[in-house]
Amino acid sequence: MNAGVYLDHCATSPLRPEARAAMAAAFDVTGNPSSVHASGRAARALLEEARTRVAILAGAPSAAVTFTSGGTEANVLAIRSAVAAGARRLLISAIEHDCVREAALASGVETVEVPVRPEGIIDLGALQALLDAPSAAGGPVFLALMAANNETGVIQPTREAAERVRAAGGWLHVDAVQAAGRTPVELDVLGADSLALSAHKLGGPQGIGALVAGARTRIVRDMPGGGQEHGRRAGTQNLIGAAGFGAAVEAALASPRPGPGARDAAAAAVEAAGALVVGAAAPRLDDVLCIAIRDLPSEIQVMGLDLSGVQVSAGAACSSGKVRPSRVLEAMGLGDLAGCAIRLSGGWSTRPEDWRIAAETWIDLKTRRQSRRHPAAA
Repeated sequence: MNAGVYLDHCATSPLRPEARAAMAAAFDVTGNPSSVHASGRAARALLEEARTRVAILAGAPSAAVTFTSGGTEANVLAIRSAVAAGARRLLISAIEHDCVREAALASGVETVEVPVRPEGIIDLGALQALLDAPSAAGGPVFLALMAANNETGVIQPTREAAERVRAAGGWLHVDAVQAAGRTPVELDVLGADSLALSAHKLGGPQGIGALVAGARTRIVRDMPGGGQEHGRRAGTQNLIGAAGFGAAVEAALASPRPGPGARDAAAAAVEAAGALVVGAAAPRLDDVLCIAIRDLPSEIQVMGLDLSGVQVSAGAACSSGKVRPSRVLEAMGLGDLAGCAIRLSGGWSTRPEDWRIAAETWIDLKTRRQSRRHPAAA
């Protein structure tokens, strides 16, 4: 049994030691960041230090960063702010996270899904046609397009999409939750008017994220309360979480990325054994691998690998326990294979040998399952 191989960083990444230390220190800061006395000022200083670190990650001024409870709230806040600002048509790619899709559909505003090509990249021609088509609703358009897909790792052409959206007078929101710490996510690099971040995807704590707004973008407070976060999000800030978030960001920016070599070697091994590497024809994050093989359901692969000490997932962690094929893979045209796919995702704590062990374990699992179905051929 191979113990200790964790390849599910896209679900959550282990807490970095730098984040753990920053959070431990923050526990001793007792003040409320909104209080004006000495303890409050100390808490405020710690909060603003974390905000500055997140702002550096996003290539934005500190005042552009609104701390949230995570990526989901950041995405939802962006959509509701766009609607409040007058957007009357919401375009979302067919591979967006469920929080984006559900928030758009619940907004009461016309919502249209933009298809993706078989390799998992948004169809820019279809996007342009939607932007050119007159809408009875009128008003500016809003496009939600993730920087990198959470199931396949496929990197989206956000800058090209931004040019089209901006020419139409619209707003591009980028869900950069999976991309942060893996590839540049500055607003200018992505071409984004706003972007969502989540601490626990890059080695920070769960329960905190951020919405970063560009100069053209106004975030509208979604709940009544105090004037925290420059009046954009009421409620006392999560100081402990923010400290961990900021430390994780700083560590991620300072850490060299290992490149795709170990991932690609694992991909080649499982592909030779019969797996389909999903999104192989597209640019992908260096440490994400989505594979599928017919007649071996996703849950069987996940459980079989787990019993052998290799932890992976069957797609978005938010969809765990739901017996249905991946909506993302269906949008890519995988058909029945959408229910036979798993995702392996590395991160800051992943060792090169983890990829090799995972590939070898998967091949062994696949061979054993096949021998049970076809004992005469074994």
